[in-house]
Amino acid sequence: MAGVSAEKSTLLHLFAGGCGGTVGAIFTCPLEVIKTRLQSSRLAFRAVYYPQVHLGTLSAEGVVRPTSLPPGVLQVLKSILEKEGPKSLFRGLGPNLVGVAPSRAVYFACYSRAKEQFNRVFVPNSNMVHIASAASAAFVTNSLMNPIWMVKTRMQLERRVRGSKQMNTLQCAQYVYRSEGVRGFYRGLTASYAGISETIICFAIYERLKQLLKDPSRSPFTGNPEKSSSHFLGITVAAAVSKGCASCIAYPHEVIRTRLREEGTKYQSFLQTARLVFQEEGYFAFYRGLFAQLMRQIPNTAIVLSTYELIVYLLEEQVK
Repeated sequence: MAGVSAEKSTLLHLFAGGCGGTVGAIFTCPLEVIKTRLQSSRLAFRAVYYPQVHLGTLSAEGVVRPTSLPPGVLQVLKSILEKEGPKSLFRGLGPNLVGVAPSRAVYFACYSRAKEQFNRVFVPNSNMVHIASAASAAFVTNSLMNPIWMVKTRMQLERRVRGSKQMNTLQCAQYVYRSEGVRGFYRGLTASYAGISETIICFAIYERLKQLLKDPSRSPFTGNPEKSSSHFLGITVAAAVSKGCASCIAYPHEVIRTRLREEGTKYQSFLQTARLVFQEEGYFAFYRGLFAQLMRQIPNTAIVLSTYELIVYLLEEQVK
């Protein structure tokens, strides 16, 4: 009986996680495209889209140093709309929708199952349990889903003039396979593993905030804490705060991952890429696109986690 209950619980978390991820991906896709463009290393991007911006000067060490700030979110948005059209703001949505539902489903199912197991090893529902569960779920999900995210990034980095035909998901995947082989689909995986730290920080903060919300004496909301509307709002705020903190702390791995996934670049490994970015562009290059990331991730995570919690709650009520 326990086995059946555990199986039902896993399926419930699979479904809820998939629904939450799909809703979040659709609403925040344009911001993800902008963020990925900002993270890109290609100076040709600035030459084509921002001819008035100086590309840089050659320092005494022979390194190109930027002489002006990189374009901002609004500049990139304006240029994409003018040069490529509104459809380009949804580049990569196909593989995102193909991958986000199973990835979120796998993640939340792994997280739920791992938490059950780690609760037997560590103090139940402690920070250690949340950290270990989040890390385990992120490792499994990143390993399985990297090929899909690789294709998504390549599609988001592709720039074409308005009206020209762009590669679809299948064509992009075939191109990656022909040009780089199977290994090409796993570019950036090491950076994704480094990004597990962001997931750990996010869920550790999120679970702690959830515990505070369940305590009437410590809840930041007025009124009856048992009311579903207040609890749902609290979950949304907790998700936004936890993801915002985690993104700011662990953001550099995102830039490194995008650089590793670029086509035909000099970036080969995680440490080598980190060293090159620091030497050629300085420390602040690791935070290019952070504002767009926060604009995307905070509402996305709030949508995903609140949708997930709502569906779990509704389905559990139906089971009762």
